[in-house]
Amino acid sequence: MINKIKRFWNFITEDIWRVTEGEVTQNRFFLYTALKSIYLTADRFASDRIGQRASALTYSTLLAIVPILAILFAIARGFGFENLVRNQLDGFMGGVNENTGTILQFVDDYLKQAQSGVFVGIGLVMLLWTVLNLTDNIESIFNHIWQVKKQRSMYRKITDYFSMFLLLPILLVLSGGVSIFTSTILKEMESYILLGSFMRFLVKLIPFILVWFMFTGLYIFMPNTKVKFMPAFISGVLAGTIFQTFQFLYINGQIWVTKYNAIYGSFAAIPLLLLWLQMSWTICLIGVELTYSIQNVHAYSFDKDTRNISRRFRDFISILIMSLIAKRFENNEPPYSAEVISEQYQIPISLTNQVLFQLQEINLVHEVMSDEKSDDITYQPSMDINKLNVAVLLERLDSYGSEDFKIDTENEFKDEWKVLLDIRDDYYGKASNVLLKDL
Repeated sequence: MINKIKRFWNFITEDIWRVTEGEVTQNRFFLYTALKSIYLTADRFASDRIGQRASALTYSTLLAIVPILAILFAIARGFGFENLVRNQLDGFMGGVNENTGTILQFVDDYLKQAQSGVFVGIGLVMLLWTVLNLTDNIESIFNHIWQVKKQRSMYRKITDYFSMFLLLPILLVLSGGVSIFTSTILKEMESYILLGSFMRFLVKLIPFILVWFMFTGLYIFMPNTKVKFMPAFISGVLAGTIFQTFQFLYINGQIWVTKYNAIYGSFAAIPLLLLWLQMSWTICLIGVELTYSIQNVHAYSFDKDTRNISRRFRDFISILIMSLIAKRFENNEPPYSAEVISEQYQIPISLTNQVLFQLQEINLVHEVMSDEKSDDITYQPSMDINKLNVAVLLERLDSYGSEDFKIDTENEFKDEWKVLLDIRDDYYGKASNVLLKDL
């Protein structure tokens, strides 16, 4: 049994990442892809410290929850849908309980102060700051998971975030309207056995569908990168279902509040609210990790081998990719993208991207936008291909990086340094007549 577990673990962590699409049947490859996505999600959950990041978002949410709800209720009140939005939020936050009652009372006091004119100047700045701070923290964590270095500009943050807050009350009203509409139809269909059962099923399914699309929209909208719909939707369905299950357990667990009150008294609502926020953000961030894994699982093929690649084979891949780019340029053909090189020549996409990045750093290739697809990045040579030989490439790869150390290469270790340079000169000399475009 122990040997079987070890073989299975070795298959999940190493062997499965070496299987390509043409080596197995389509159904088996789909199963392998699903297993790889799950493993990658779990691995990145630990490496990205999702628990700590969920805690950070819990703190930010605690600071911003009253101002955010104040904005939502102010907008809803202006359209005359305050009660409907209140009912939707009660259901979303675990039903009518001490937590929601206390928070909504804070919101009412907040809005009364704003209406009386006391809330001006610094108060308005603090409201906007807390809202922007929370959304900025959410974007930062989503971008970190997606390995995106560049965040939205301040202009885009203000316009995008507040557009979202304007749309949120409308979505809550629409969801409430759908619930009322289906409940009304259900009453009319109760006399029909089949239709009545089907409508009751739809009424129970509506909260799930709304939460599914809420998570899907969040996963697509929040990261500052292009997220495909299908990975976001799959993750939204899974995360939304887990969230609704947690909501059910949380609501039914309210009977234990009386025992909690005996310990914490009037403060019992605080740890329960923190628990709800922590678990909600953890579920949400697991969905972000799953979305990233599904969309980018192909980039982790041969991942362990790529991280342990020998220097000789990395040089070979560099020569190969540079030769392909040079020949495309000489033949006046459309330039290669990283995806095309990876798929056509069976080079792992992560290794392809690493080599292309290094070739840019040593000024042998540069990025260009494809004529066919405006969002597709391709690569062209950065020097005359009639002078671009193997020696130039290897010499630049060898000298790439820092050599500014205090080791004495002029006196104490001059022999070691000289023999290395002599070997390299002889090596480059033999390769100087081999043009990359002629390979």
